[in-house]
Amino acid sequence: MTFDISEQPIDDRDLRLGLILPQAGAFVCFEGRVRDHNDGRVVVALEYEAYEALCRTEAQKIFREAGERFNAQEIKCVHRIGRLKVGDVAVWIGVASAHRDDSFRACRYVIDEVKARLPIWKKEYYQDGDSGWIACPSCQGETIAADRER
Repeated sequence: MTFDISEQPIDDRDLRLGLILPQAGAFVCFEGRVRDHNDGRVVVALEYEAYEALCRTEAQKIFREAGERFNAQEIKCVHRIGRLKVGDVAVWIGVASAHRDDSFRACRYVIDEVKARLPIWKKEYYQDGDSGWIACPSCQGETIAADRER
């Protein structure tokens, strides 16, 4: 199970190859992309910063939890840092497991927990020239609380 931070665009070809396992009948991936709006404002770019050492440690905890809860056999995640333009992939997650439901649930769990627990900060740049660092309380979906209860 691997977590990486990259300043380069994410190329998922090699990431996917590492998730082809003979015991895994399912593979699910998620791509989080930079969108052109937030809270009624036009977004032209994002910038991410991260505390890399802590991200790696916490990501491994998240992967272990997902493996235990959802029988995930392999998980990979890459998060971009630096300046990204609209349409760029900001985060990529792939999960392999024996069954599709486990892969879907594990992938959802990983993205929700990554957004909630990893020290990654996002700055938005707006069309009007303004910019600002974004808090993301809405990133913690109802899924996190529901899955923690299980």
